[in-house]
Amino acid sequence: MTLAAVVFDLDETLAVTTRDRQRLLADTATAAGLEPIEYGTYERAHRESVTGDTRARIFETLIDDESIDPHAVAETYRGVVNEHLEPIEGAEALLTQLTTGAGYRVGVLTDGPERAQCSKIEKLGWGDLLDATVVTGRMETRKPDPVAFEAVLGALSVDADQAVYVGDKPEADVEGALDAGMRAIQVLYQGGPDPHPRADAHIERENLGTELPAVVESL
Repeated sequence: MTLAAVVFDLDETLAVTTRDRQRLLADTATAAGLEPIEYGTYERAHRESVTGDTRARIFETLIDDESIDPHAVAETYRGVVNEHLEPIEGAEALLTQLTTGAGYRVGVLTDGPERAQCSKIEKLGWGDLLDATVVTGRMETRKPDPVAFEAVLGALSVDADQAVYVGDKPEADVEGALDAGMRAIQVLYQGGPDPHPRADAHIERENLGTELPAVVESL
């Protein structure tokens, strides 16, 4: 069936931070008066937490000092991340080409707290370029749960076999999309996950803006 929609992962696919996550956490801890937090510890807490609206639940498990408000720390971290967030090269032109030029419906399906992820879209200025944005934090689940993919398909009013998902993570993005009945394109980059053999195609992130439209057209 002809594709009608392209759905993207956000972090490490369409946008990246200019500082690594450990540095972002260190900046947050300094600003909030916290003891340093190791990124591995934060990441484990993030995986175990259904984050909802903000990262406050995550920081609540990491902060021993009851005088420090985890909601304030979450807000500080959100600001630090957004300060160092930037789109991949050609991202805005790519989204415009897919929607206006090729006529695809375009959406984002991203894991994380709703407020944090929506603030990234706002900071990047992409609200008017997307037909749908689904953040799993509002759903109390995350990728690769088929429910997450079904939500964005419903928001775009397309069937699974009419859509392709573009993301970097082998399990959450590639397997999740394929198991939901979509096609999947894996984004590769230095230091990132290995290519997944089940992906319909692989594209280096630095070439995503120029190569993706033709790859989508070929599927």
